[in-house]
Amino acid sequence: MQFDVVTLFPGMFEGALTESILKRGREKGLIDIRLHDLRAYTHDRHRQVDDTPYGGGGGMVLMPGPIFEAVESIASQNPGLRCKTLLLSPQGRPFSQAAARQLAGTLEQMILICGRYEGVDERVREFLADEEISIGDYVLTGGELPAMVIIDAVSRLVPGVLGSSRSAEEDSFTGGLLECPQYTKPAVFRGHAVPEVLLSGNHAEVDRWRREQARIATIKKRPDLAGREGQISKGEE
Repeated sequence: MQFDVVTLFPGMFEGALTESILKRGREKGLIDIRLHDLRAYTHDRHRQVDDTPYGGGGGMVLMPGPIFEAVESIASQNPGLRCKTLLLSPQGRPFSQAAARQLAGTLEQMILICGRYEGVDERVREFLADEEISIGDYVLTGGELPAMVIIDAVSRLVPGVLGSSRSAEEDSFTGGLLECPQYTKPAVFRGHAVPEVLLSGNHAEVDRWRREQARIATIKKRPDLAGREGQISKGEE
């Protein structure tokens, strides 16, 4: 999977993308993350990328020219890849585990446009981006943090990036439920014991307990998920 990020602040990505699982995925050649400074696609001596909005109002708006040029240049380098251009915006489709799976399963390349200031010229939204994505109903200073979230969530679904394929299969929100409780050594800590079933060696019972606990956790912590059709029956609740 190749991620191309168009941003005014490529330095923001250095720590997040050079540690832990993403670092190992890059070293294995399973994911490729490329950062593109939007100012590199300007042609004036001030390297201007924004201007005041038509009609008045506060703040600045990113101009369409540099963004179009950046995305078209990136896309032309690997024309055969299954690619989507995603605009990171509070107005976009809510990002979820299901969305991450859909992106990971259908694409080979993502071009992520990081907005800034008052946003981007509407023509970017209408005529360049394939889709808008939002990571939540709140406003951030730019699209860089959402881009990191999407890269992380999608990368861990690329085969081989995680040490075990079961890790992704058992995550929260996979199958619409939260993850079951997890325990490790010692078996008793400050008087609190690990549930006996996990020490029994009976894998069928362990699996049944985990499914049950995942449902309980979902009902207690996220009843909005539990109420979705097909997730938890009234009898189970």
